[in-house]
Amino acid sequence: MSDETKLVAESRVGTGTALARNMRRKGVIPGIIYDSKTNTECIQFNRHDFEMLLKQHKSEHLILDLEVGKGRVRKTLLKDIQHHPVSGDVLHVDFMEISMTDKMTFRIGVELKGEPVGVTQSGGIMEQLVREIEVECLPTDLVETLELDVSALDVGDSILVKDIVIDSKLTIITAEGVAVVAVAAPRVEEEPDDAEGIEGEEGAEGAEGDKAEGAEGDKADADKSEGDS
Repeated sequence: MSDETKLVAESRVGTGTALARNMRRKGVIPGIIYDSKTNTECIQFNRHDFEMLLKQHKSEHLILDLEVGKGRVRKTLLKDIQHHPVSGDVLHVDFMEISMTDKMTFRIGVELKGEPVGVTQSGGIMEQLVREIEVECLPTDLVETLELDVSALDVGDSILVKDIVIDSKLTIITAEGVAVVAVAAPRVEEEPDDAEGIEGEEGAEGAEGDKAEGAEGDKADADKSEGDS
C-alpha cells in the first residue's frame, strides 16, 4: 500500500463535544474505528494529512491503511465523514475495519462525461437524479467513481441503472429501474394572459355606449319638453 492511502493516527481516551472542539482548534480530527464485532476504538489524527489524502482521490469512500500509534496497520474503509454545514471543514470521521477477502456493499460516485445532444442542439436541460449507486464486491475490486457517457442523450432520453455497463466483478445493488440521469425539455415561459385587459376594454366600450345612449335619451326628453311647452 502506498503512502497516498495510509494514515497515521493515535488512540484517544476522552470524548465529548468540548474536547472534540478543542482538538479541532489544534488541527486534530477525532474519529472512531469500528470492527466486524461492533467494537470501537476512539482515535485522532492530523487534519492536514487527512485533507491532503482526500484531495488525491475523487471519492470519500476510500480503502486505506490506518496505523494507530506504532501498532499494527489496519485495513479500513472510510465509512463516513461529518462536515461543518457552513465551512465544509471535517469535524469527525468513521472508519470500518474490513477483510480484503470478504465481499461488502459500497457506494460508488457517478461521474457524467460529455454533453448531451439534447442540450447542445435542442436546448434541453440535463438532470442528474442519482449521484451514487450501491454495489457489492471485494474491497480489492472497488473503484472510486463510475463514469457515464451522456453525449448521445436527446430530449426525453434517460439512463437507468439497468443500462449501466459495469465490471463483472461488481454487482449493482441499486434497483435497476432507478433513473440516474435524464434530459428534460426546455422550460417554456408562459405568455402573459391578456384576457382581463381585453375584457376591461370591452367593458369600457360598453360603459361608453351606455353613457352615449343615456345622453341621447336625455336630449330627446329635453326636445319633447320644449315642444310641449
